Amino acid sequence: MKIGYIQFNPVFGEVDRNLDFVKTTLRNADADLIVLPELFNSGYTFTDINEVRKLSEEIPNGKTTQDLITIAKEKNIYIAGGIPEKFENCYFNSSVLVGPNGFIGKYRKSHLFFEENLWFQTGETGFEVFNINGINVGMLICFDWIFPEAMRTLALKGADIILHMTNLVLPFYQISATTRAVENRVFIILSNRYGTEKRNGREFHFTGQSEIVSPKGEILVQSLAEEDDMKIIDINPEEARKKSINEYNDLFKMRRTDLYFR
Repeated sequence: MKIGYIQFNPVFGEVDRNLDFVKTTLRNADADLIVLPELFNSGYTFTDINEVRKLSEEIPNGKTTQDLITIAKEKNIYIAGGIPEKFENCYFNSSVLVGPNGFIGKYRKSHLFFEENLWFQTGETGFEVFNINGINVGMLICFDWIFPEAMRTLALKGADIILHMTNLVLPFYQISATTRAVENRVFIILSNRYGTEKRNGREFHFTGQSEIVSPKGEILVQSLAEEDDMKIIDINPEEARKKSINEYNDLFKMRRTDLYFR
């Protein structure tokens, strides 16, 4: 299975420009599955609720999701990416998963970071696993990484590959992802953005270095900190279903749930 990601520097508020870049890049992708960054179509640094209202879209009927569906059908590919979602009178930091047959599902970010709490509702979708051609995938968004229960839940539900859309500003996850992959024995596709957003006195520098990590904690591919890039690699998802590290230690079967604090 060929999996990959796109790393780029979205321009805040320029949805058409950001989408055009992604669509052009996707049309050159020889892959089965591609992951895009968090809030890839809108940019990250909102300054008031009116910007959130303007840039948020319905899922799956909004322009961004529909454009991704068009590309997915054209290329016979699965695509996951993060967008701001409008649902009734609420707004969510969400991700979508689409494929050759259309819309598959969405995830709403469970752990909001910093001032995201001013603009978005905390997600309530939970951690759902989706089947694509016999492969189980689950979605996470950025700051979810720091809560090990999130990825563990997806792994316990059978996820082979974690589709992780990020706008990372803290310098930890590209290293910590190797631990998350090993402890859950899953593949992780970490799609990050890069660049700096300066808006209304706020400045965020995004760390790039998108990567794909194996169930053994190997960084299979990684981008530089400051570059537009698409990386694609061929993997065997079955490797994520081997939870044993030796004949005595199956990491899931030997869990001591009787001792863990709830």
